[in-house]
Amino acid sequence: MNPTQIQPAGGVSVSWNETALAQLADAFGAPIQTDAYGPMLAIGAERLPAEGCGVSLLAEMGLLEVTGAEASKFLHGQLTQDIEHLAPGMARWAGYCSAKGRLMASLRVWRTQERICLALSRPLARPIAKRLSMFVLRAKAKVTDASDAYVVFGLLGHAVAQAFVDQFHARTPGSNLTVPSAEASSVSDGVELVGLPAARAGDSAQMSRWMLIVPTEMAPATWRVLLGLAPAIRPQAWRQGEVLAGVPRIVSGTSECFVPQMVNFESVDGVSFTKGCYPGQEVVARSQYLGKLKRRMFLGHGEGSLPQPAQDVHRAVESAEPCGQVVMAAPDGAGGFDVLFESQLEAAQAGTVRIGDAVVRVGTLPYALKAID
Repeated sequence: MNPTQIQPAGGVSVSWNETALAQLADAFGAPIQTDAYGPMLAIGAERLPAEGCGVSLLAEMGLLEVTGAEASKFLHGQLTQDIEHLAPGMARWAGYCSAKGRLMASLRVWRTQERICLALSRPLARPIAKRLSMFVLRAKAKVTDASDAYVVFGLLGHAVAQAFVDQFHARTPGSNLTVPSAEASSVSDGVELVGLPAARAGDSAQMSRWMLIVPTEMAPATWRVLLGLAPAIRPQAWRQGEVLAGVPRIVSGTSECFVPQMVNFESVDGVSFTKGCYPGQEVVARSQYLGKLKRRMFLGHGEGSLPQPAQDVHRAVESAEPCGQVVMAAPDGAGGFDVLFESQLEAAQAGTVRIGDAVVRVGTLPYALKAID
């Protein structure tokens, strides 16, 4: 394999298989580009469609598979989520923390009858798989970076997801693939649909979202089907949906920057406080029950240069000391950007903050923050 490595973030080095991505780029007829979120194939429109329907090729997303008789028990002791009670057909958020309680990766987790799947930022997939494997020891579990074996697509809009399922049924007699809810998954004949929280832009209706995962050899044909159902949108536009949904995607630049509650991970049900020990659990529990956490993640909108992951956030009034950091940001297609940023509560409650030269207006998250005891 020919890995591409980029600057380590925290204690986690990051890389991906350049050869496999070059083959994927050739199959789709698009050049590889790279930004702070990883490698991407920039195909499609630069903004979310007004009608709320679109498809996106998400080369920046990776996939881990955990197999074996003790896969759930092993992951239960490593992640912030209750994996032992994660039944087939469910989809949940989970975090993988350092011993200091800082998120090294955020994960979308679901399981089939044969394996447990973890979707995460592709540059983090190989190092996280390697790190998890170090702790398998005698457990009957195997962690595999399967990022090159599958391709991840994003589906925007219920009509798109339903149309894909209908066409899949027509081509695959006997298939039981369904359109799952935002907290569920559906798997059939090697194809997986995983629900995601909906996004909302301004006063528009909610935009339902799914990840579609197919084996790499099926990807070009699947893309042709998808393009017959909805317009293509670029990965940056898909990221805008992620930002507007208010769920942090930890990438190389933010790995080991945040305790889960600092980015509202417990408010999107990414942390179980009843499951027992995992790396960093004591720090995460202290942040929850001592009531001393004075930092949260906020949604904002600004005009100007796109903020980068981990870029400093400052108070609206002139201040030399930063009050927080950028979690993730995406262009809005009209010269501005939407951003998730972590900040001291009092600074964000002023209504505006500064990121670089941009004044960012603090908006409203699509969910209520759970109280820190």
